[in-house]
Amino acid sequence: MNRLLARVFAERRCGQTDLEAVETGLRAALHQAGSAALTELLRYEAPAPDQQRQPCPCGHHARYQGLRSKPVLTVVGRVRTVRPYYLCSRCHQGQFPADAELDIDNTETSPGVRRMQALVGQEAPFDHGREQMKVLAGLEVTTKAVERSAEAIGEDMARGDQQEVQRAVQLDLPIVLGEPVPILYVQMDGTGVPVVKKETDGRKGKADGQPAHTREAKLGCVFTQTAWDAEGFAIRDPDSTTYVGAIETAEEFGKRLYVEAWKRGWSRAKTKVVMGDGAEWIWNLAAQHFPGAVQIVDLYHARQHLWELVRTLYPNDAAKQKVWMKLHQKRLLDKGKIENLVAAIAALHSSNPQVAEKIRLEADYFKRNAERMRYPNFRAQHLFVGSGVIEAGCKAVIGSRLKRSGMFWTVRGANAILALRCRHLNGRFEDYWEARRAA
Repeated sequence: MNRLLARVFAERRCGQTDLEAVETGLRAALHQAGSAALTELLRYEAPAPDQQRQPCPCGHHARYQGLRSKPVLTVVGRVRTVRPYYLCSRCHQGQFPADAELDIDNTETSPGVRRMQALVGQEAPFDHGREQMKVLAGLEVTTKAVERSAEAIGEDMARGDQQEVQRAVQLDLPIVLGEPVPILYVQMDGTGVPVVKKETDGRKGKADGQPAHTREAKLGCVFTQTAWDAEGFAIRDPDSTTYVGAIETAEEFGKRLYVEAWKRGWSRAKTKVVMGDGAEWIWNLAAQHFPGAVQIVDLYHARQHLWELVRTLYPNDAAKQKVWMKLHQKRLLDKGKIENLVAAIAALHSSNPQVAEKIRLEADYFKRNAERMRYPNFRAQHLFVGSGVIEAGCKAVIGSRLKRSGMFWTVRGANAILALRCRHLNGRFEDYWEARRAA
């Protein structure tokens, strides 16, 4: 440290200060001093004679065997802790009580370093996280270490989420107090996540005869609305959106989303809205977990159904497509005249079996969702009619991290990172660490 400072002042007198080199050198020196101090702090004394036994899980006692050392990577660099070791003569299991106290049991990285690894691991590819650790914190870690820490912490968060879900199943959720919520929205959707081959065994792909290459990750979001603009269009409350997501069955996901809505004040909401596309699983969950809510099919998704139909009807005639869409979208769909739209679609005829089947499917789609497409009524209540929030969420929460080029996940790994990302984006990442410290 003294040599570094002497060199800095000498360079300053010569007018040749390289600030980046100086600050990097100072950080390294401070890390060295910090690691030396921390090593001393983590040097335990031998236990007193009356404290040389520890309870063992087998029911016997483990006896003190001496002091053992262990290297640990901390936020100030590598240190070495020296702590008491106990061994059970019955089951021959050893234990280090100090490791549990320091939260370094079965690991050689400190809680602070694991927290950094989790944060960078949920944000970007693991190797990029390794580079961030080196540049931003001056810590040398491996790509695999970032992956293991991020996924382990994500799995721990996911276990906590599942415990909340289990309490919900047992009707043991706490009452969430607070002011009434004017309008609370629940939106949900699904998107494919590329996975390793073993995760798709026996699953059919989108194309006939082709195996699946992805697994659907379901994502839900909850947000609030208290205002609308001068034209009556809904305005989402800033920073009010929270997410939940996982690769799991619709039944499991429904419980997860219900817990999040409950925490956000579902029981206090004056107006409750569930939004999604026309997928059957979404409305099944809405009926099961959110009865009484206003149900709205995303207007833009409904329009897309019309576009798919008209392109099937007039595949090479853009002019006819536009004329047909102007009549059926602007005059019928957008105005909520769904019965008229269904009748117009059902009246179409084609000798082509594939086109005829498309006509039948789309007529059924609009008929089935008619009450969810009364867009003028919804707009009169200043409600959203588009599910742009969840669409953006699928990109920001899932796509930007799990669907990058060359990525293939296990379901376990993808769900761990999803749990991490949702905690971080929901502003609850620090809550997890507070809870760990309190445990």
